[in-house]
Amino acid sequence: MKNYQIKPGTRLRLSHCDPSDAGSYEKNEQGKEKAKAATAKLTGRLSELQERLYANGDRALLIVLQGMDTSGKDGTIRSVMSSVNPQGCKVVTFKTPSAEELGHDFLWRVHQKAPAKGQIGIFNRSHYEDVLITRVHGLISDKVVKQRFGQIREFEELLSESGTAVLKFFLHISKGEQKKRLEERINNPEKRWKFCTGDLEERKFWENYQGAFEAMLAATSTDSAPWHIVPANHKWYRNLVIADRVVKVLEGMKLKTPPAPVGIDFETLKIE
Repeated sequence: MKNYQIKPGTRLRLSHCDPSDAGSYEKNEQGKEKAKAATAKLTGRLSELQERLYANGDRALLIVLQGMDTSGKDGTIRSVMSSVNPQGCKVVTFKTPSAEELGHDFLWRVHQKAPAKGQIGIFNRSHYEDVLITRVHGLISDKVVKQRFGQIREFEELLSESGTAVLKFFLHISKGEQKKRLEERINNPEKRWKFCTGDLEERKFWENYQGAFEAMLAATSTDSAPWHIVPANHKWYRNLVIADRVVKVLEGMKLKTPPAPVGIDFETLKIE
């Protein structure tokens, strides 16, 4: 497994990152099945670790997913988090701000949705939309973007210092792969509900988005809240990379099963 983490201060070009990369796995059915088997083991381990996280109730995990339309944010959640107990996991999607939300700073609505201790929170799109779509469409100036980068770093540092591990994944697909997935939505009646004409409009700004993502990734990947560029053309490899990182972070918390209540002799306890 390659290390796809972006070091703080790295200047990068997404064009130099292969969205079809599959690490040491062959790009065929054999490699796909091998990766799926590895992912299944990881999701089983994730289930164990999530139970300990929930039981201890003193740490939390926030997973941030960003990427172009059709990059696989929903699919990642469905596949990687399939074994997680819903009681200990919450998915949040940030859409167009309401009038009330616009009356506050851009992080106001986000902080309220951060996971509580014992929980795994998943942001399917996130506070980063406020330095992406707003920038691409000229709704905020470069000065405001730079200011927001700093505010985001401070916000995520606050979460980290308060016991919430922050993991951020940029799902990197090629323009050709996006075209293929959009066409699949159009041609498959079972998937047409996912299609939005706005996706085609945003596709026209592909290069602008790539530039905005590059600036965002470089400015906001920190030691406490790192970004990972995940090759996402192959869904099975995307899932493996993310599952691997999530498990490693939870294992790094060294979570233990909480002790049993004091004063109870479980060896002799009988239930009538």
